[in-house]
Amino acid sequence: MRTLWVPAVICGLLALLLGLPFAGGTSAGPLDAAVAGWTAHLSPGLLRVLVFPTEPYVVAVLALLAVGLCLRGRRRADAVLAVAAPVAAVLLTGLLLKPLYGRWKNGTLVYPSGHTVGLVAVLTVLVLVTRKAVVAILAALALAAAAAGLVGLGYHYLTDVAGGTLFAVAVVLLSWSVLRRAPAPSAG
Repeated sequence: MRTLWVPAVICGLLALLLGLPFAGGTSAGPLDAAVAGWTAHLSPGLLRVLVFPTEPYVVAVLALLAVGLCLRGRRRADAVLAVAAPVAAVLLTGLLLKPLYGRWKNGTLVYPSGHTVGLVAVLTVLVLVTRKAVVAILAALALAAAAAGLVGLGYHYLTDVAGGTLFAVAVVLLSWSVLRRAPAPSAG
């Protein structure tokens, strides 16, 4: 787990760099506009369903699931990280990154997407806790659906979602790498 700091740093740097061209702006980049066009034909009802995983109460339930899995496996330190890392990611996004980048849409700071940060941080924790490919696949599908919903409803640009994804993964992996105790050596 200690080697997680390398992808954490890479994701963090990519998140910081991705937002630079849009800092202080309000307009969509070419990719943002193209994806917005692709999602424009989807019905508002479908888009609301797609964005459902980003709702705070859904994210909270997923976080509780991660904590429960940790406690069931007698991994108390991981249970603390399962809560602390996503909370840290969300707080850093809202208090530091959004004001720093100053990207606005519809009167709201949007880079990186806080909805995405919350969801992806908890999903990343679940992937780390379970170490199951099926969880990683379901997490990727939930993120893709949420991205389509957030863009289609006009809440975010695709780059906001990508930046939020990268930042959430960076914070969780870095937290897991730095704060998690190294496994005890095998006795046998």
